[in-house]
Amino acid sequence: MPSEEDHSEKPRRHLEDIETTEDIKISHDPLERVIGQDEAVRLARIAASQRRHLLLVGPPGTGKSMIAQALSLHISRPTEEIRIVHNPENPERPLVEVKGIDEVRKEMESKGFAEGEYIDPKEAPVNVAERLGYRCASCGTYSSPRESFCTKCGRTKTTQVRSSATNPFGDLLGGLVEVTMGQLGGRDRVTTTRKRFGKEEVVVFERSGEMIKVLDQQALEKRRELEKESPKKVIVPIDRNPFVLATGASEVELLGDVRHDPYGGHPQLGTQPYDRVVAGAIHSAHEGVLFVDELPHLGHLQRFILTAMQERRFPIAGRNPQSAGASVRVESVPCDFIFIGACNIQDLPHIMSPLRSRINGGGYEVLVETAMPDTDHNRLKLLQFIAQEIAFDAKIPHASRDAIMLIIEESRKRAKVIDNRDRSLTLRLRELGGLIRAAGDIAVVEEAKLIEANHIREALKRARPVEEQIKERFGSYMGGVASDASMSEKESSPYHYWNYHVHDDKRGYS
Repeated sequence: MPSEEDHSEKPRRHLEDIETTEDIKISHDPLERVIGQDEAVRLARIAASQRRHLLLVGPPGTGKSMIAQALSLHISRPTEEIRIVHNPENPERPLVEVKGIDEVRKEMESKGFAEGEYIDPKEAPVNVAERLGYRCASCGTYSSPRESFCTKCGRTKTTQVRSSATNPFGDLLGGLVEVTMGQLGGRDRVTTTRKRFGKEEVVVFERSGEMIKVLDQQALEKRRELEKESPKKVIVPIDRNPFVLATGASEVELLGDVRHDPYGGHPQLGTQPYDRVVAGAIHSAHEGVLFVDELPHLGHLQRFILTAMQERRFPIAGRNPQSAGASVRVESVPCDFIFIGACNIQDLPHIMSPLRSRINGGGYEVLVETAMPDTDHNRLKLLQFIAQEIAFDAKIPHASRDAIMLIIEESRKRAKVIDNRDRSLTLRLRELGGLIRAAGDIAVVEEAKLIEANHIREALKRARPVEEQIKERFGSYMGGVASDASMSEKESSPYHYWNYHVHDDKRGYS
């Protein structure tokens, strides 16, 4: 992980040297792409290295989600895989198995050995190829085992049907037997022996599509070992995204569930309980980052996150009382994650006090910035943002110097109007990004090579909030509301007609 000194923000060039945004180099470090949030970025680096929790507070569009995603790229990759194992003594209480990365790799190698090797049917012994349905016993032509009849001579390919001479009813039933056996297309596997390195060993040949799978003595032993193990299901794989977004998640999505089985988990008809267990977001975020934007909107679910943060384990149980999964419960499923929550300032009182205490006790709370001083250094940072938006959009051209200067001027205006900050640049960058994309779309339609100042001016007219459009048309927002309400009263509708005019007249439905 890069040291703190490597990320010192020093301008490498002057704004006067920039002709277009193509001259700007975009950093490979996602945290360096976050503009103007120096304190939040500094604490995010600490949270990543020390595995601390983080609460980001501030208005939308200031980079909270970007910080959370960038932080997840600065933590170590997951090293554990979580599995649910069938419990033969009590199937309704499956067991948890946690495997390290070395164990997972060894198992993958063992399974690879147990899979055997694949060969072309022409490389297999002739009698094996015939019995598996690859080779015609009459003319020796090879074809797909899905073909019941030889593509060359038209006879069935299996050897069993050629014994009609010993069948006393061959003259009467030969054709029927031939068709029936031909439809079977041979066996699925053939067991035989072969000499290898001077020793005789059992070998199994199995159908595998257009190829034949060969299982030697070692592969058969590995397969027997695997068959002795209890059935299991991986719910959190070793190769996973360490960033889990749980914004707006339901209780089932957040905490996991056990799927319903109409057969109640019957051993022969149904699906076993272990195979119906589904991990929640808190379990998928194990060893990673669990991010919840608009945290207060989770309501009472916040207490479950608190419990998971405290215990670093949380059970998975069926959450629908009408489901067969309601009786299934898996205890102590690992969920050791870095929690990052985000909210607006006005929603801060709606975060549970114990949850905030847990974040404070094991992490940091940060009030993000909404504007930054209008300095040469910060103008270059804003220019970096413009270049990033264009590069990541990948559908619009670069911006010229004149367009860049107009965007910087617009940033100054927004800092003054929205946050009452003089000589500052706005950090409400989501809306500014929308302005850049709108100008870029205009440039594309005009087939311009660069986004020019005139494209920015036109985009400023098109990208206005609807409230401003209402104010321009009706004089004020309330004027627009009043006009809309009066118009709706004049318009007649079946609902309006039925409820206010002809309660006893069925014509109101028409």
